[in-house]
Amino acid sequence: MTAGPPAGTATGVKRRAAERGRALTATPAAVRRLRPGVVAVLMTLLALTACSPNPARTPAGATAASQPPAGPTNSGPTNSGSTNAGSTTSGPAIAGPSPGTTQASPTPADQALIAAGDIASCDSSGDEATARLLDGMPGTVAMLGDSVYPDGSRSDFARCYATSWGRYKDRTRPAAGNHEYQTAGASGYFGYFGAAAGDPARGYYSYDLGAWHVVVVNSNCWAVGGCGTGSPQERWLRADLAASTKKCTLAYWHHPLFTSGNQHGPSTVMRPIFATLYNAGAEVVLSGHEHNYERFAPQDPRGRRDNARGIRAWVVGTGGASHYGFGNPAPNSEVRNTGTYGVLRLTLHAGGYDWQFVPQAGRSFTDRGSATCH
Repeated sequence: MTAGPPAGTATGVKRRAAERGRALTATPAAVRRLRPGVVAVLMTLLALTACSPNPARTPAGATAASQPPAGPTNSGPTNSGSTNAGSTTSGPAIAGPSPGTTQASPTPADQALIAAGDIASCDSSGDEATARLLDGMPGTVAMLGDSVYPDGSRSDFARCYATSWGRYKDRTRPAAGNHEYQTAGASGYFGYFGAAAGDPARGYYSYDLGAWHVVVVNSNCWAVGGCGTGSPQERWLRADLAASTKKCTLAYWHHPLFTSGNQHGPSTVMRPIFATLYNAGAEVVLSGHEHNYERFAPQDPRGRRDNARGIRAWVVGTGGASHYGFGNPAPNSEVRNTGTYGVLRLTLHAGGYDWQFVPQAGRSFTDRGSATCH
């Protein structure tokens, strides 16, 4: 005896339809004497039944399309891994949230922050070299002070800054340096950058950049009522950090608390500001003033290594004005370079950041790495 085709195959379906048709023709004569229209309806119903692969019974009030697919399912996307660019998913595609759940807010896109200080001088071509780097480098420009020499006057900006870094004025968020205040009230600086530099009476402000909160501090403490605990700027900083909803925080100003530079040395007056940032869980502090590049390991306000909660500090006085040397390496100093103009490019992710020092054309020094937020 030869077995017939499996019932679930197309051939088996067609065979069952034929058999049911024959069964109808074998029914009593009384059935065959029904009106032709009734017989046609019965034949159609039998054919439709034969073409169905016997699906599981559908509960009353539901449709077959609403039934879950066979095999494992989940109630939402499952993260199987993640990268800085985003997460990957596994499991069946999900068209929308399950009843009774809420969708997470979209993750802000990565943002680039490009930083350097001590930039433009009509006696140097270094600022033109670093400006050419920015030509092909999108992102927000963090100017770390001493934007133009010698005095930050309106004339200095027009003659020496506007022709190089001035091309990126519309995406620059500046910090004031000491040379800006060599013009009374830093009026040339505030006049040039306008609202982007903050209130001229203060020169400190903050803004959000993607998933990050960014604070710009005025380290010319004498001009803003001091930088100590309880000073107007420090009280403002505490309130600003408390109001932020961002997980990651970065701050920048001109005078560095930590440096191995031999020209100016550490600006210890900035310790209370650094401490306020540390207590709030900030990640990064950028400064200039020393005309060189230096990166520190995460540390507390006293300069003690702190991998768990410490702030990673940079000196990026490499904008193009001139070069300064180093003295003895400060504790926790990890990388130092002088003699290379360039910019520090930070890529800010939702939960961390990448850094890369990009040197002027023709120079090979670089420094790069990644870290996560606290």
